Amino acid sequence: MKNDYISEIHEKDKLVLHPYEDLKDRGTYNRKLIVKSDNIYLYDENGKRYIDGPGGMWCNNIGHGNKEIAEAVKNQIETMDYCSPFSESSEKAAELASVLSELSPGDLNTVFFTPDGSSANETALRFMMLYNNILGRPEKKHIISRDRAYHGSTYLTASITGKDREKNNFDFESTFIHHVGSPNPYRRKDNQTVDDFCDEKVKEFEDKILEIGPNKVAAYIAEPVLASGGCIVPPKNYIKRFWEICKKHDILYISDEVVTGFGRLGHFFCSQEEFGIIPDIITSAKGITSGYIPLGAVLISDRLMKSISKDSSLFIHGFTYSGHPVSCTAALKNIEIIKRDKILDHVKNIAPYFHQKLKTLYEIPIVGDVRGMGLMAGIECVIDKDSKNPLILDQAIASRIDEESLKLGLIIRPIYHICVLSPALIIQKEQVDDLVDKLYQAISNATKKLEKEGLWSG
Repeated sequence: MKNDYISEIHEKDKLVLHPYEDLKDRGTYNRKLIVKSDNIYLYDENGKRYIDGPGGMWCNNIGHGNKEIAEAVKNQIETMDYCSPFSESSEKAAELASVLSELSPGDLNTVFFTPDGSSANETALRFMMLYNNILGRPEKKHIISRDRAYHGSTYLTASITGKDREKNNFDFESTFIHHVGSPNPYRRKDNQTVDDFCDEKVKEFEDKILEIGPNKVAAYIAEPVLASGGCIVPPKNYIKRFWEICKKHDILYISDEVVTGFGRLGHFFCSQEEFGIIPDIITSAKGITSGYIPLGAVLISDRLMKSISKDSSLFIHGFTYSGHPVSCTAALKNIEIIKRDKILDHVKNIAPYFHQKLKTLYEIPIVGDVRGMGLMAGIECVIDKDSKNPLILDQAIASRIDEESLKLGLIIRPIYHICVLSPALIIQKEQVDDLVDKLYQAISNATKKLEKEGLWSG
């Protein structure tokens, strides 16, 4: 690309308020301009190739540049680009709802389409409120989430998000929102077994319910694996025990599968397959179209729908782009490709190799924990491995690693002192090797710079 044109685009980009942009730096620097994508790779304005380590934003499941999806989307736009979901039906939305009903566990057969994951979780929570109001339980509205969880950027979903980073200068709901501790076994107490840690978290959850009052607690929402919270995999049986407590106290269990759905863990939905539960509601987005076009979906239990469908009551909730026919077309083709190319089997086969290779990072002194599941992983950096103290001297250590990674042709997701990976599900062994080798070098280079600056010594 010509330099003059690139400069022009960079100037125009400064008009964009980007997500998570530091306002004091606005307009003072040029973001990397991505102009091409293919397979697991992205290419910048200079033609440099990068491994897309985060898979976009946990969403590029079948890889970049898939011509089948492009053609399907093109044909749908030429045939019927849009109709109002408030008054008409779309063939593609109906077909996708049927497919999702077949893929989902248990009786989750009612599908509501949204533009994205935030609106999917918002819808699930608003449905909970409607549900309890119709049943004559207006006091049963309290929601429990977890520290380190992320559930979206709408007012309510941002309120239930349990990350301090997300609470900067915005207003949030607090009167009926509660959080319990993160289920990160790496952060358990010294000399505490994983089983004891799990027992502690289960007790904390039920104690919180009893403190609020079971007649007031309406829903518990949880990611099966906490994604942007640092790829936290809960202890064995943790999820099932929380689900059982929810059933005991008549609390809706909402499984946020926005990240884990559509193959990330080797299943279309992992709640039942990996963790042995059938939630009352599952939310999804991201991988449903592999990120090609925005789309989210809420899957609701027949049991819930039947209990509130006896009397006339309008479901006064929806979006301009609910069940958008072009988005649904992309999702249908995406699911077809995942099935036909046996991508779920590929994930199950390559994930062990992915995690085995990542464990070589333990050789680097600042790497304290390497964790994950399926094709998602988090690498946590610490001052020393015995104390497990995060690099509080420089909480942005992951950003430093990201800078070094970019030099080597790798993009990661930096979250304070944690490096997050979620590559496309089509990644091959040699690409895993290349990714991890680049990350190893990047962390090593960042470590050397910290030592040189006198900020850390191993």
